[in-house]
Amino acid sequence: MLGSDSYNDYGYALVHLFETHPTYFNHYRRLRKQTDTPVLLDNSIFELGTSFEPKEYVKWIEALEPNYYIVPDVLENCEETIDEWGKWMTYYTDNTNYLGGGALKIGVVQGANWNDLVKCYRFMSEQADYIAISFDYSYYEHTGEVATTAAGNKLQLWCSGRQRFIHQLIDEGVWRWDKPHHLLGCSLAREFSYYVDNNIYNIKSVDTSNPIVAGIKGLRYNDTFGLDCKPSTLLADLIDHEPTDDQIEDIMYNTTMFKKIINR
Repeated sequence: MLGSDSYNDYGYALVHLFETHPTYFNHYRRLRKQTDTPVLLDNSIFELGTSFEPKEYVKWIEALEPNYYIVPDVLENCEETIDEWGKWMTYYTDNTNYLGGGALKIGVVQGANWNDLVKCYRFMSEQADYIAISFDYSYYEHTGEVATTAAGNKLQLWCSGRQRFIHQLIDEGVWRWDKPHHLLGCSLAREFSYYVDNNIYNIKSVDTSNPIVAGIKGLRYNDTFGLDCKPSTLLADLIDHEPTDDQIEDIMYNTTMFKKIINR
């Protein structure tokens, strides 16, 4: 049976699946208790549209004891994300059994324009242990570039838009080289080769279901170029799917190519 341990470098858990799928929770609990594999817990905002309910989130953090967790945020809203951080810190200080005990807090940069994104970035760079940047800000749709006619326009805008955003943060002296960064999701996997080629060394982790969902859909990466398309299905919606032998073969090929893209 195919297990995510065979191709992942760390465990990436979605909190909203814990209650409905106890086997899923137990998998990540096992990683924490029986292996050296780090585990990152996501607040499931991409899947739910809003962050998982904070007080319930606290309970699952205490049950799992992850190495990292993403603090509740608000999609594309700088001010509300900063407010949510403040509210979370109240939960944090009120729940010292585990929350005060060692997991690194990941702060997500949110905003709808350059000024708000930079404001949120500066805030998270001071408050969070780890800074996360998403792949699909609407801001990228105004700043990204469309290079080919093969790939979908929005996918290319998101891909090049995040590259340009990070490049501009560096150029303007905003980027914090002393802080680890996490890249949330991707549109086109080839995006990540840019960060390797430009030695942006403090991007420490990325998460994407792209190689997996593509494999389930029968799509194979074109070597280290990846794909020109992106399956729209969320991996969370496939949690009960049993892959066929052919799908497993495609998944393993895609994940191998993805690791080449990020120079692993």
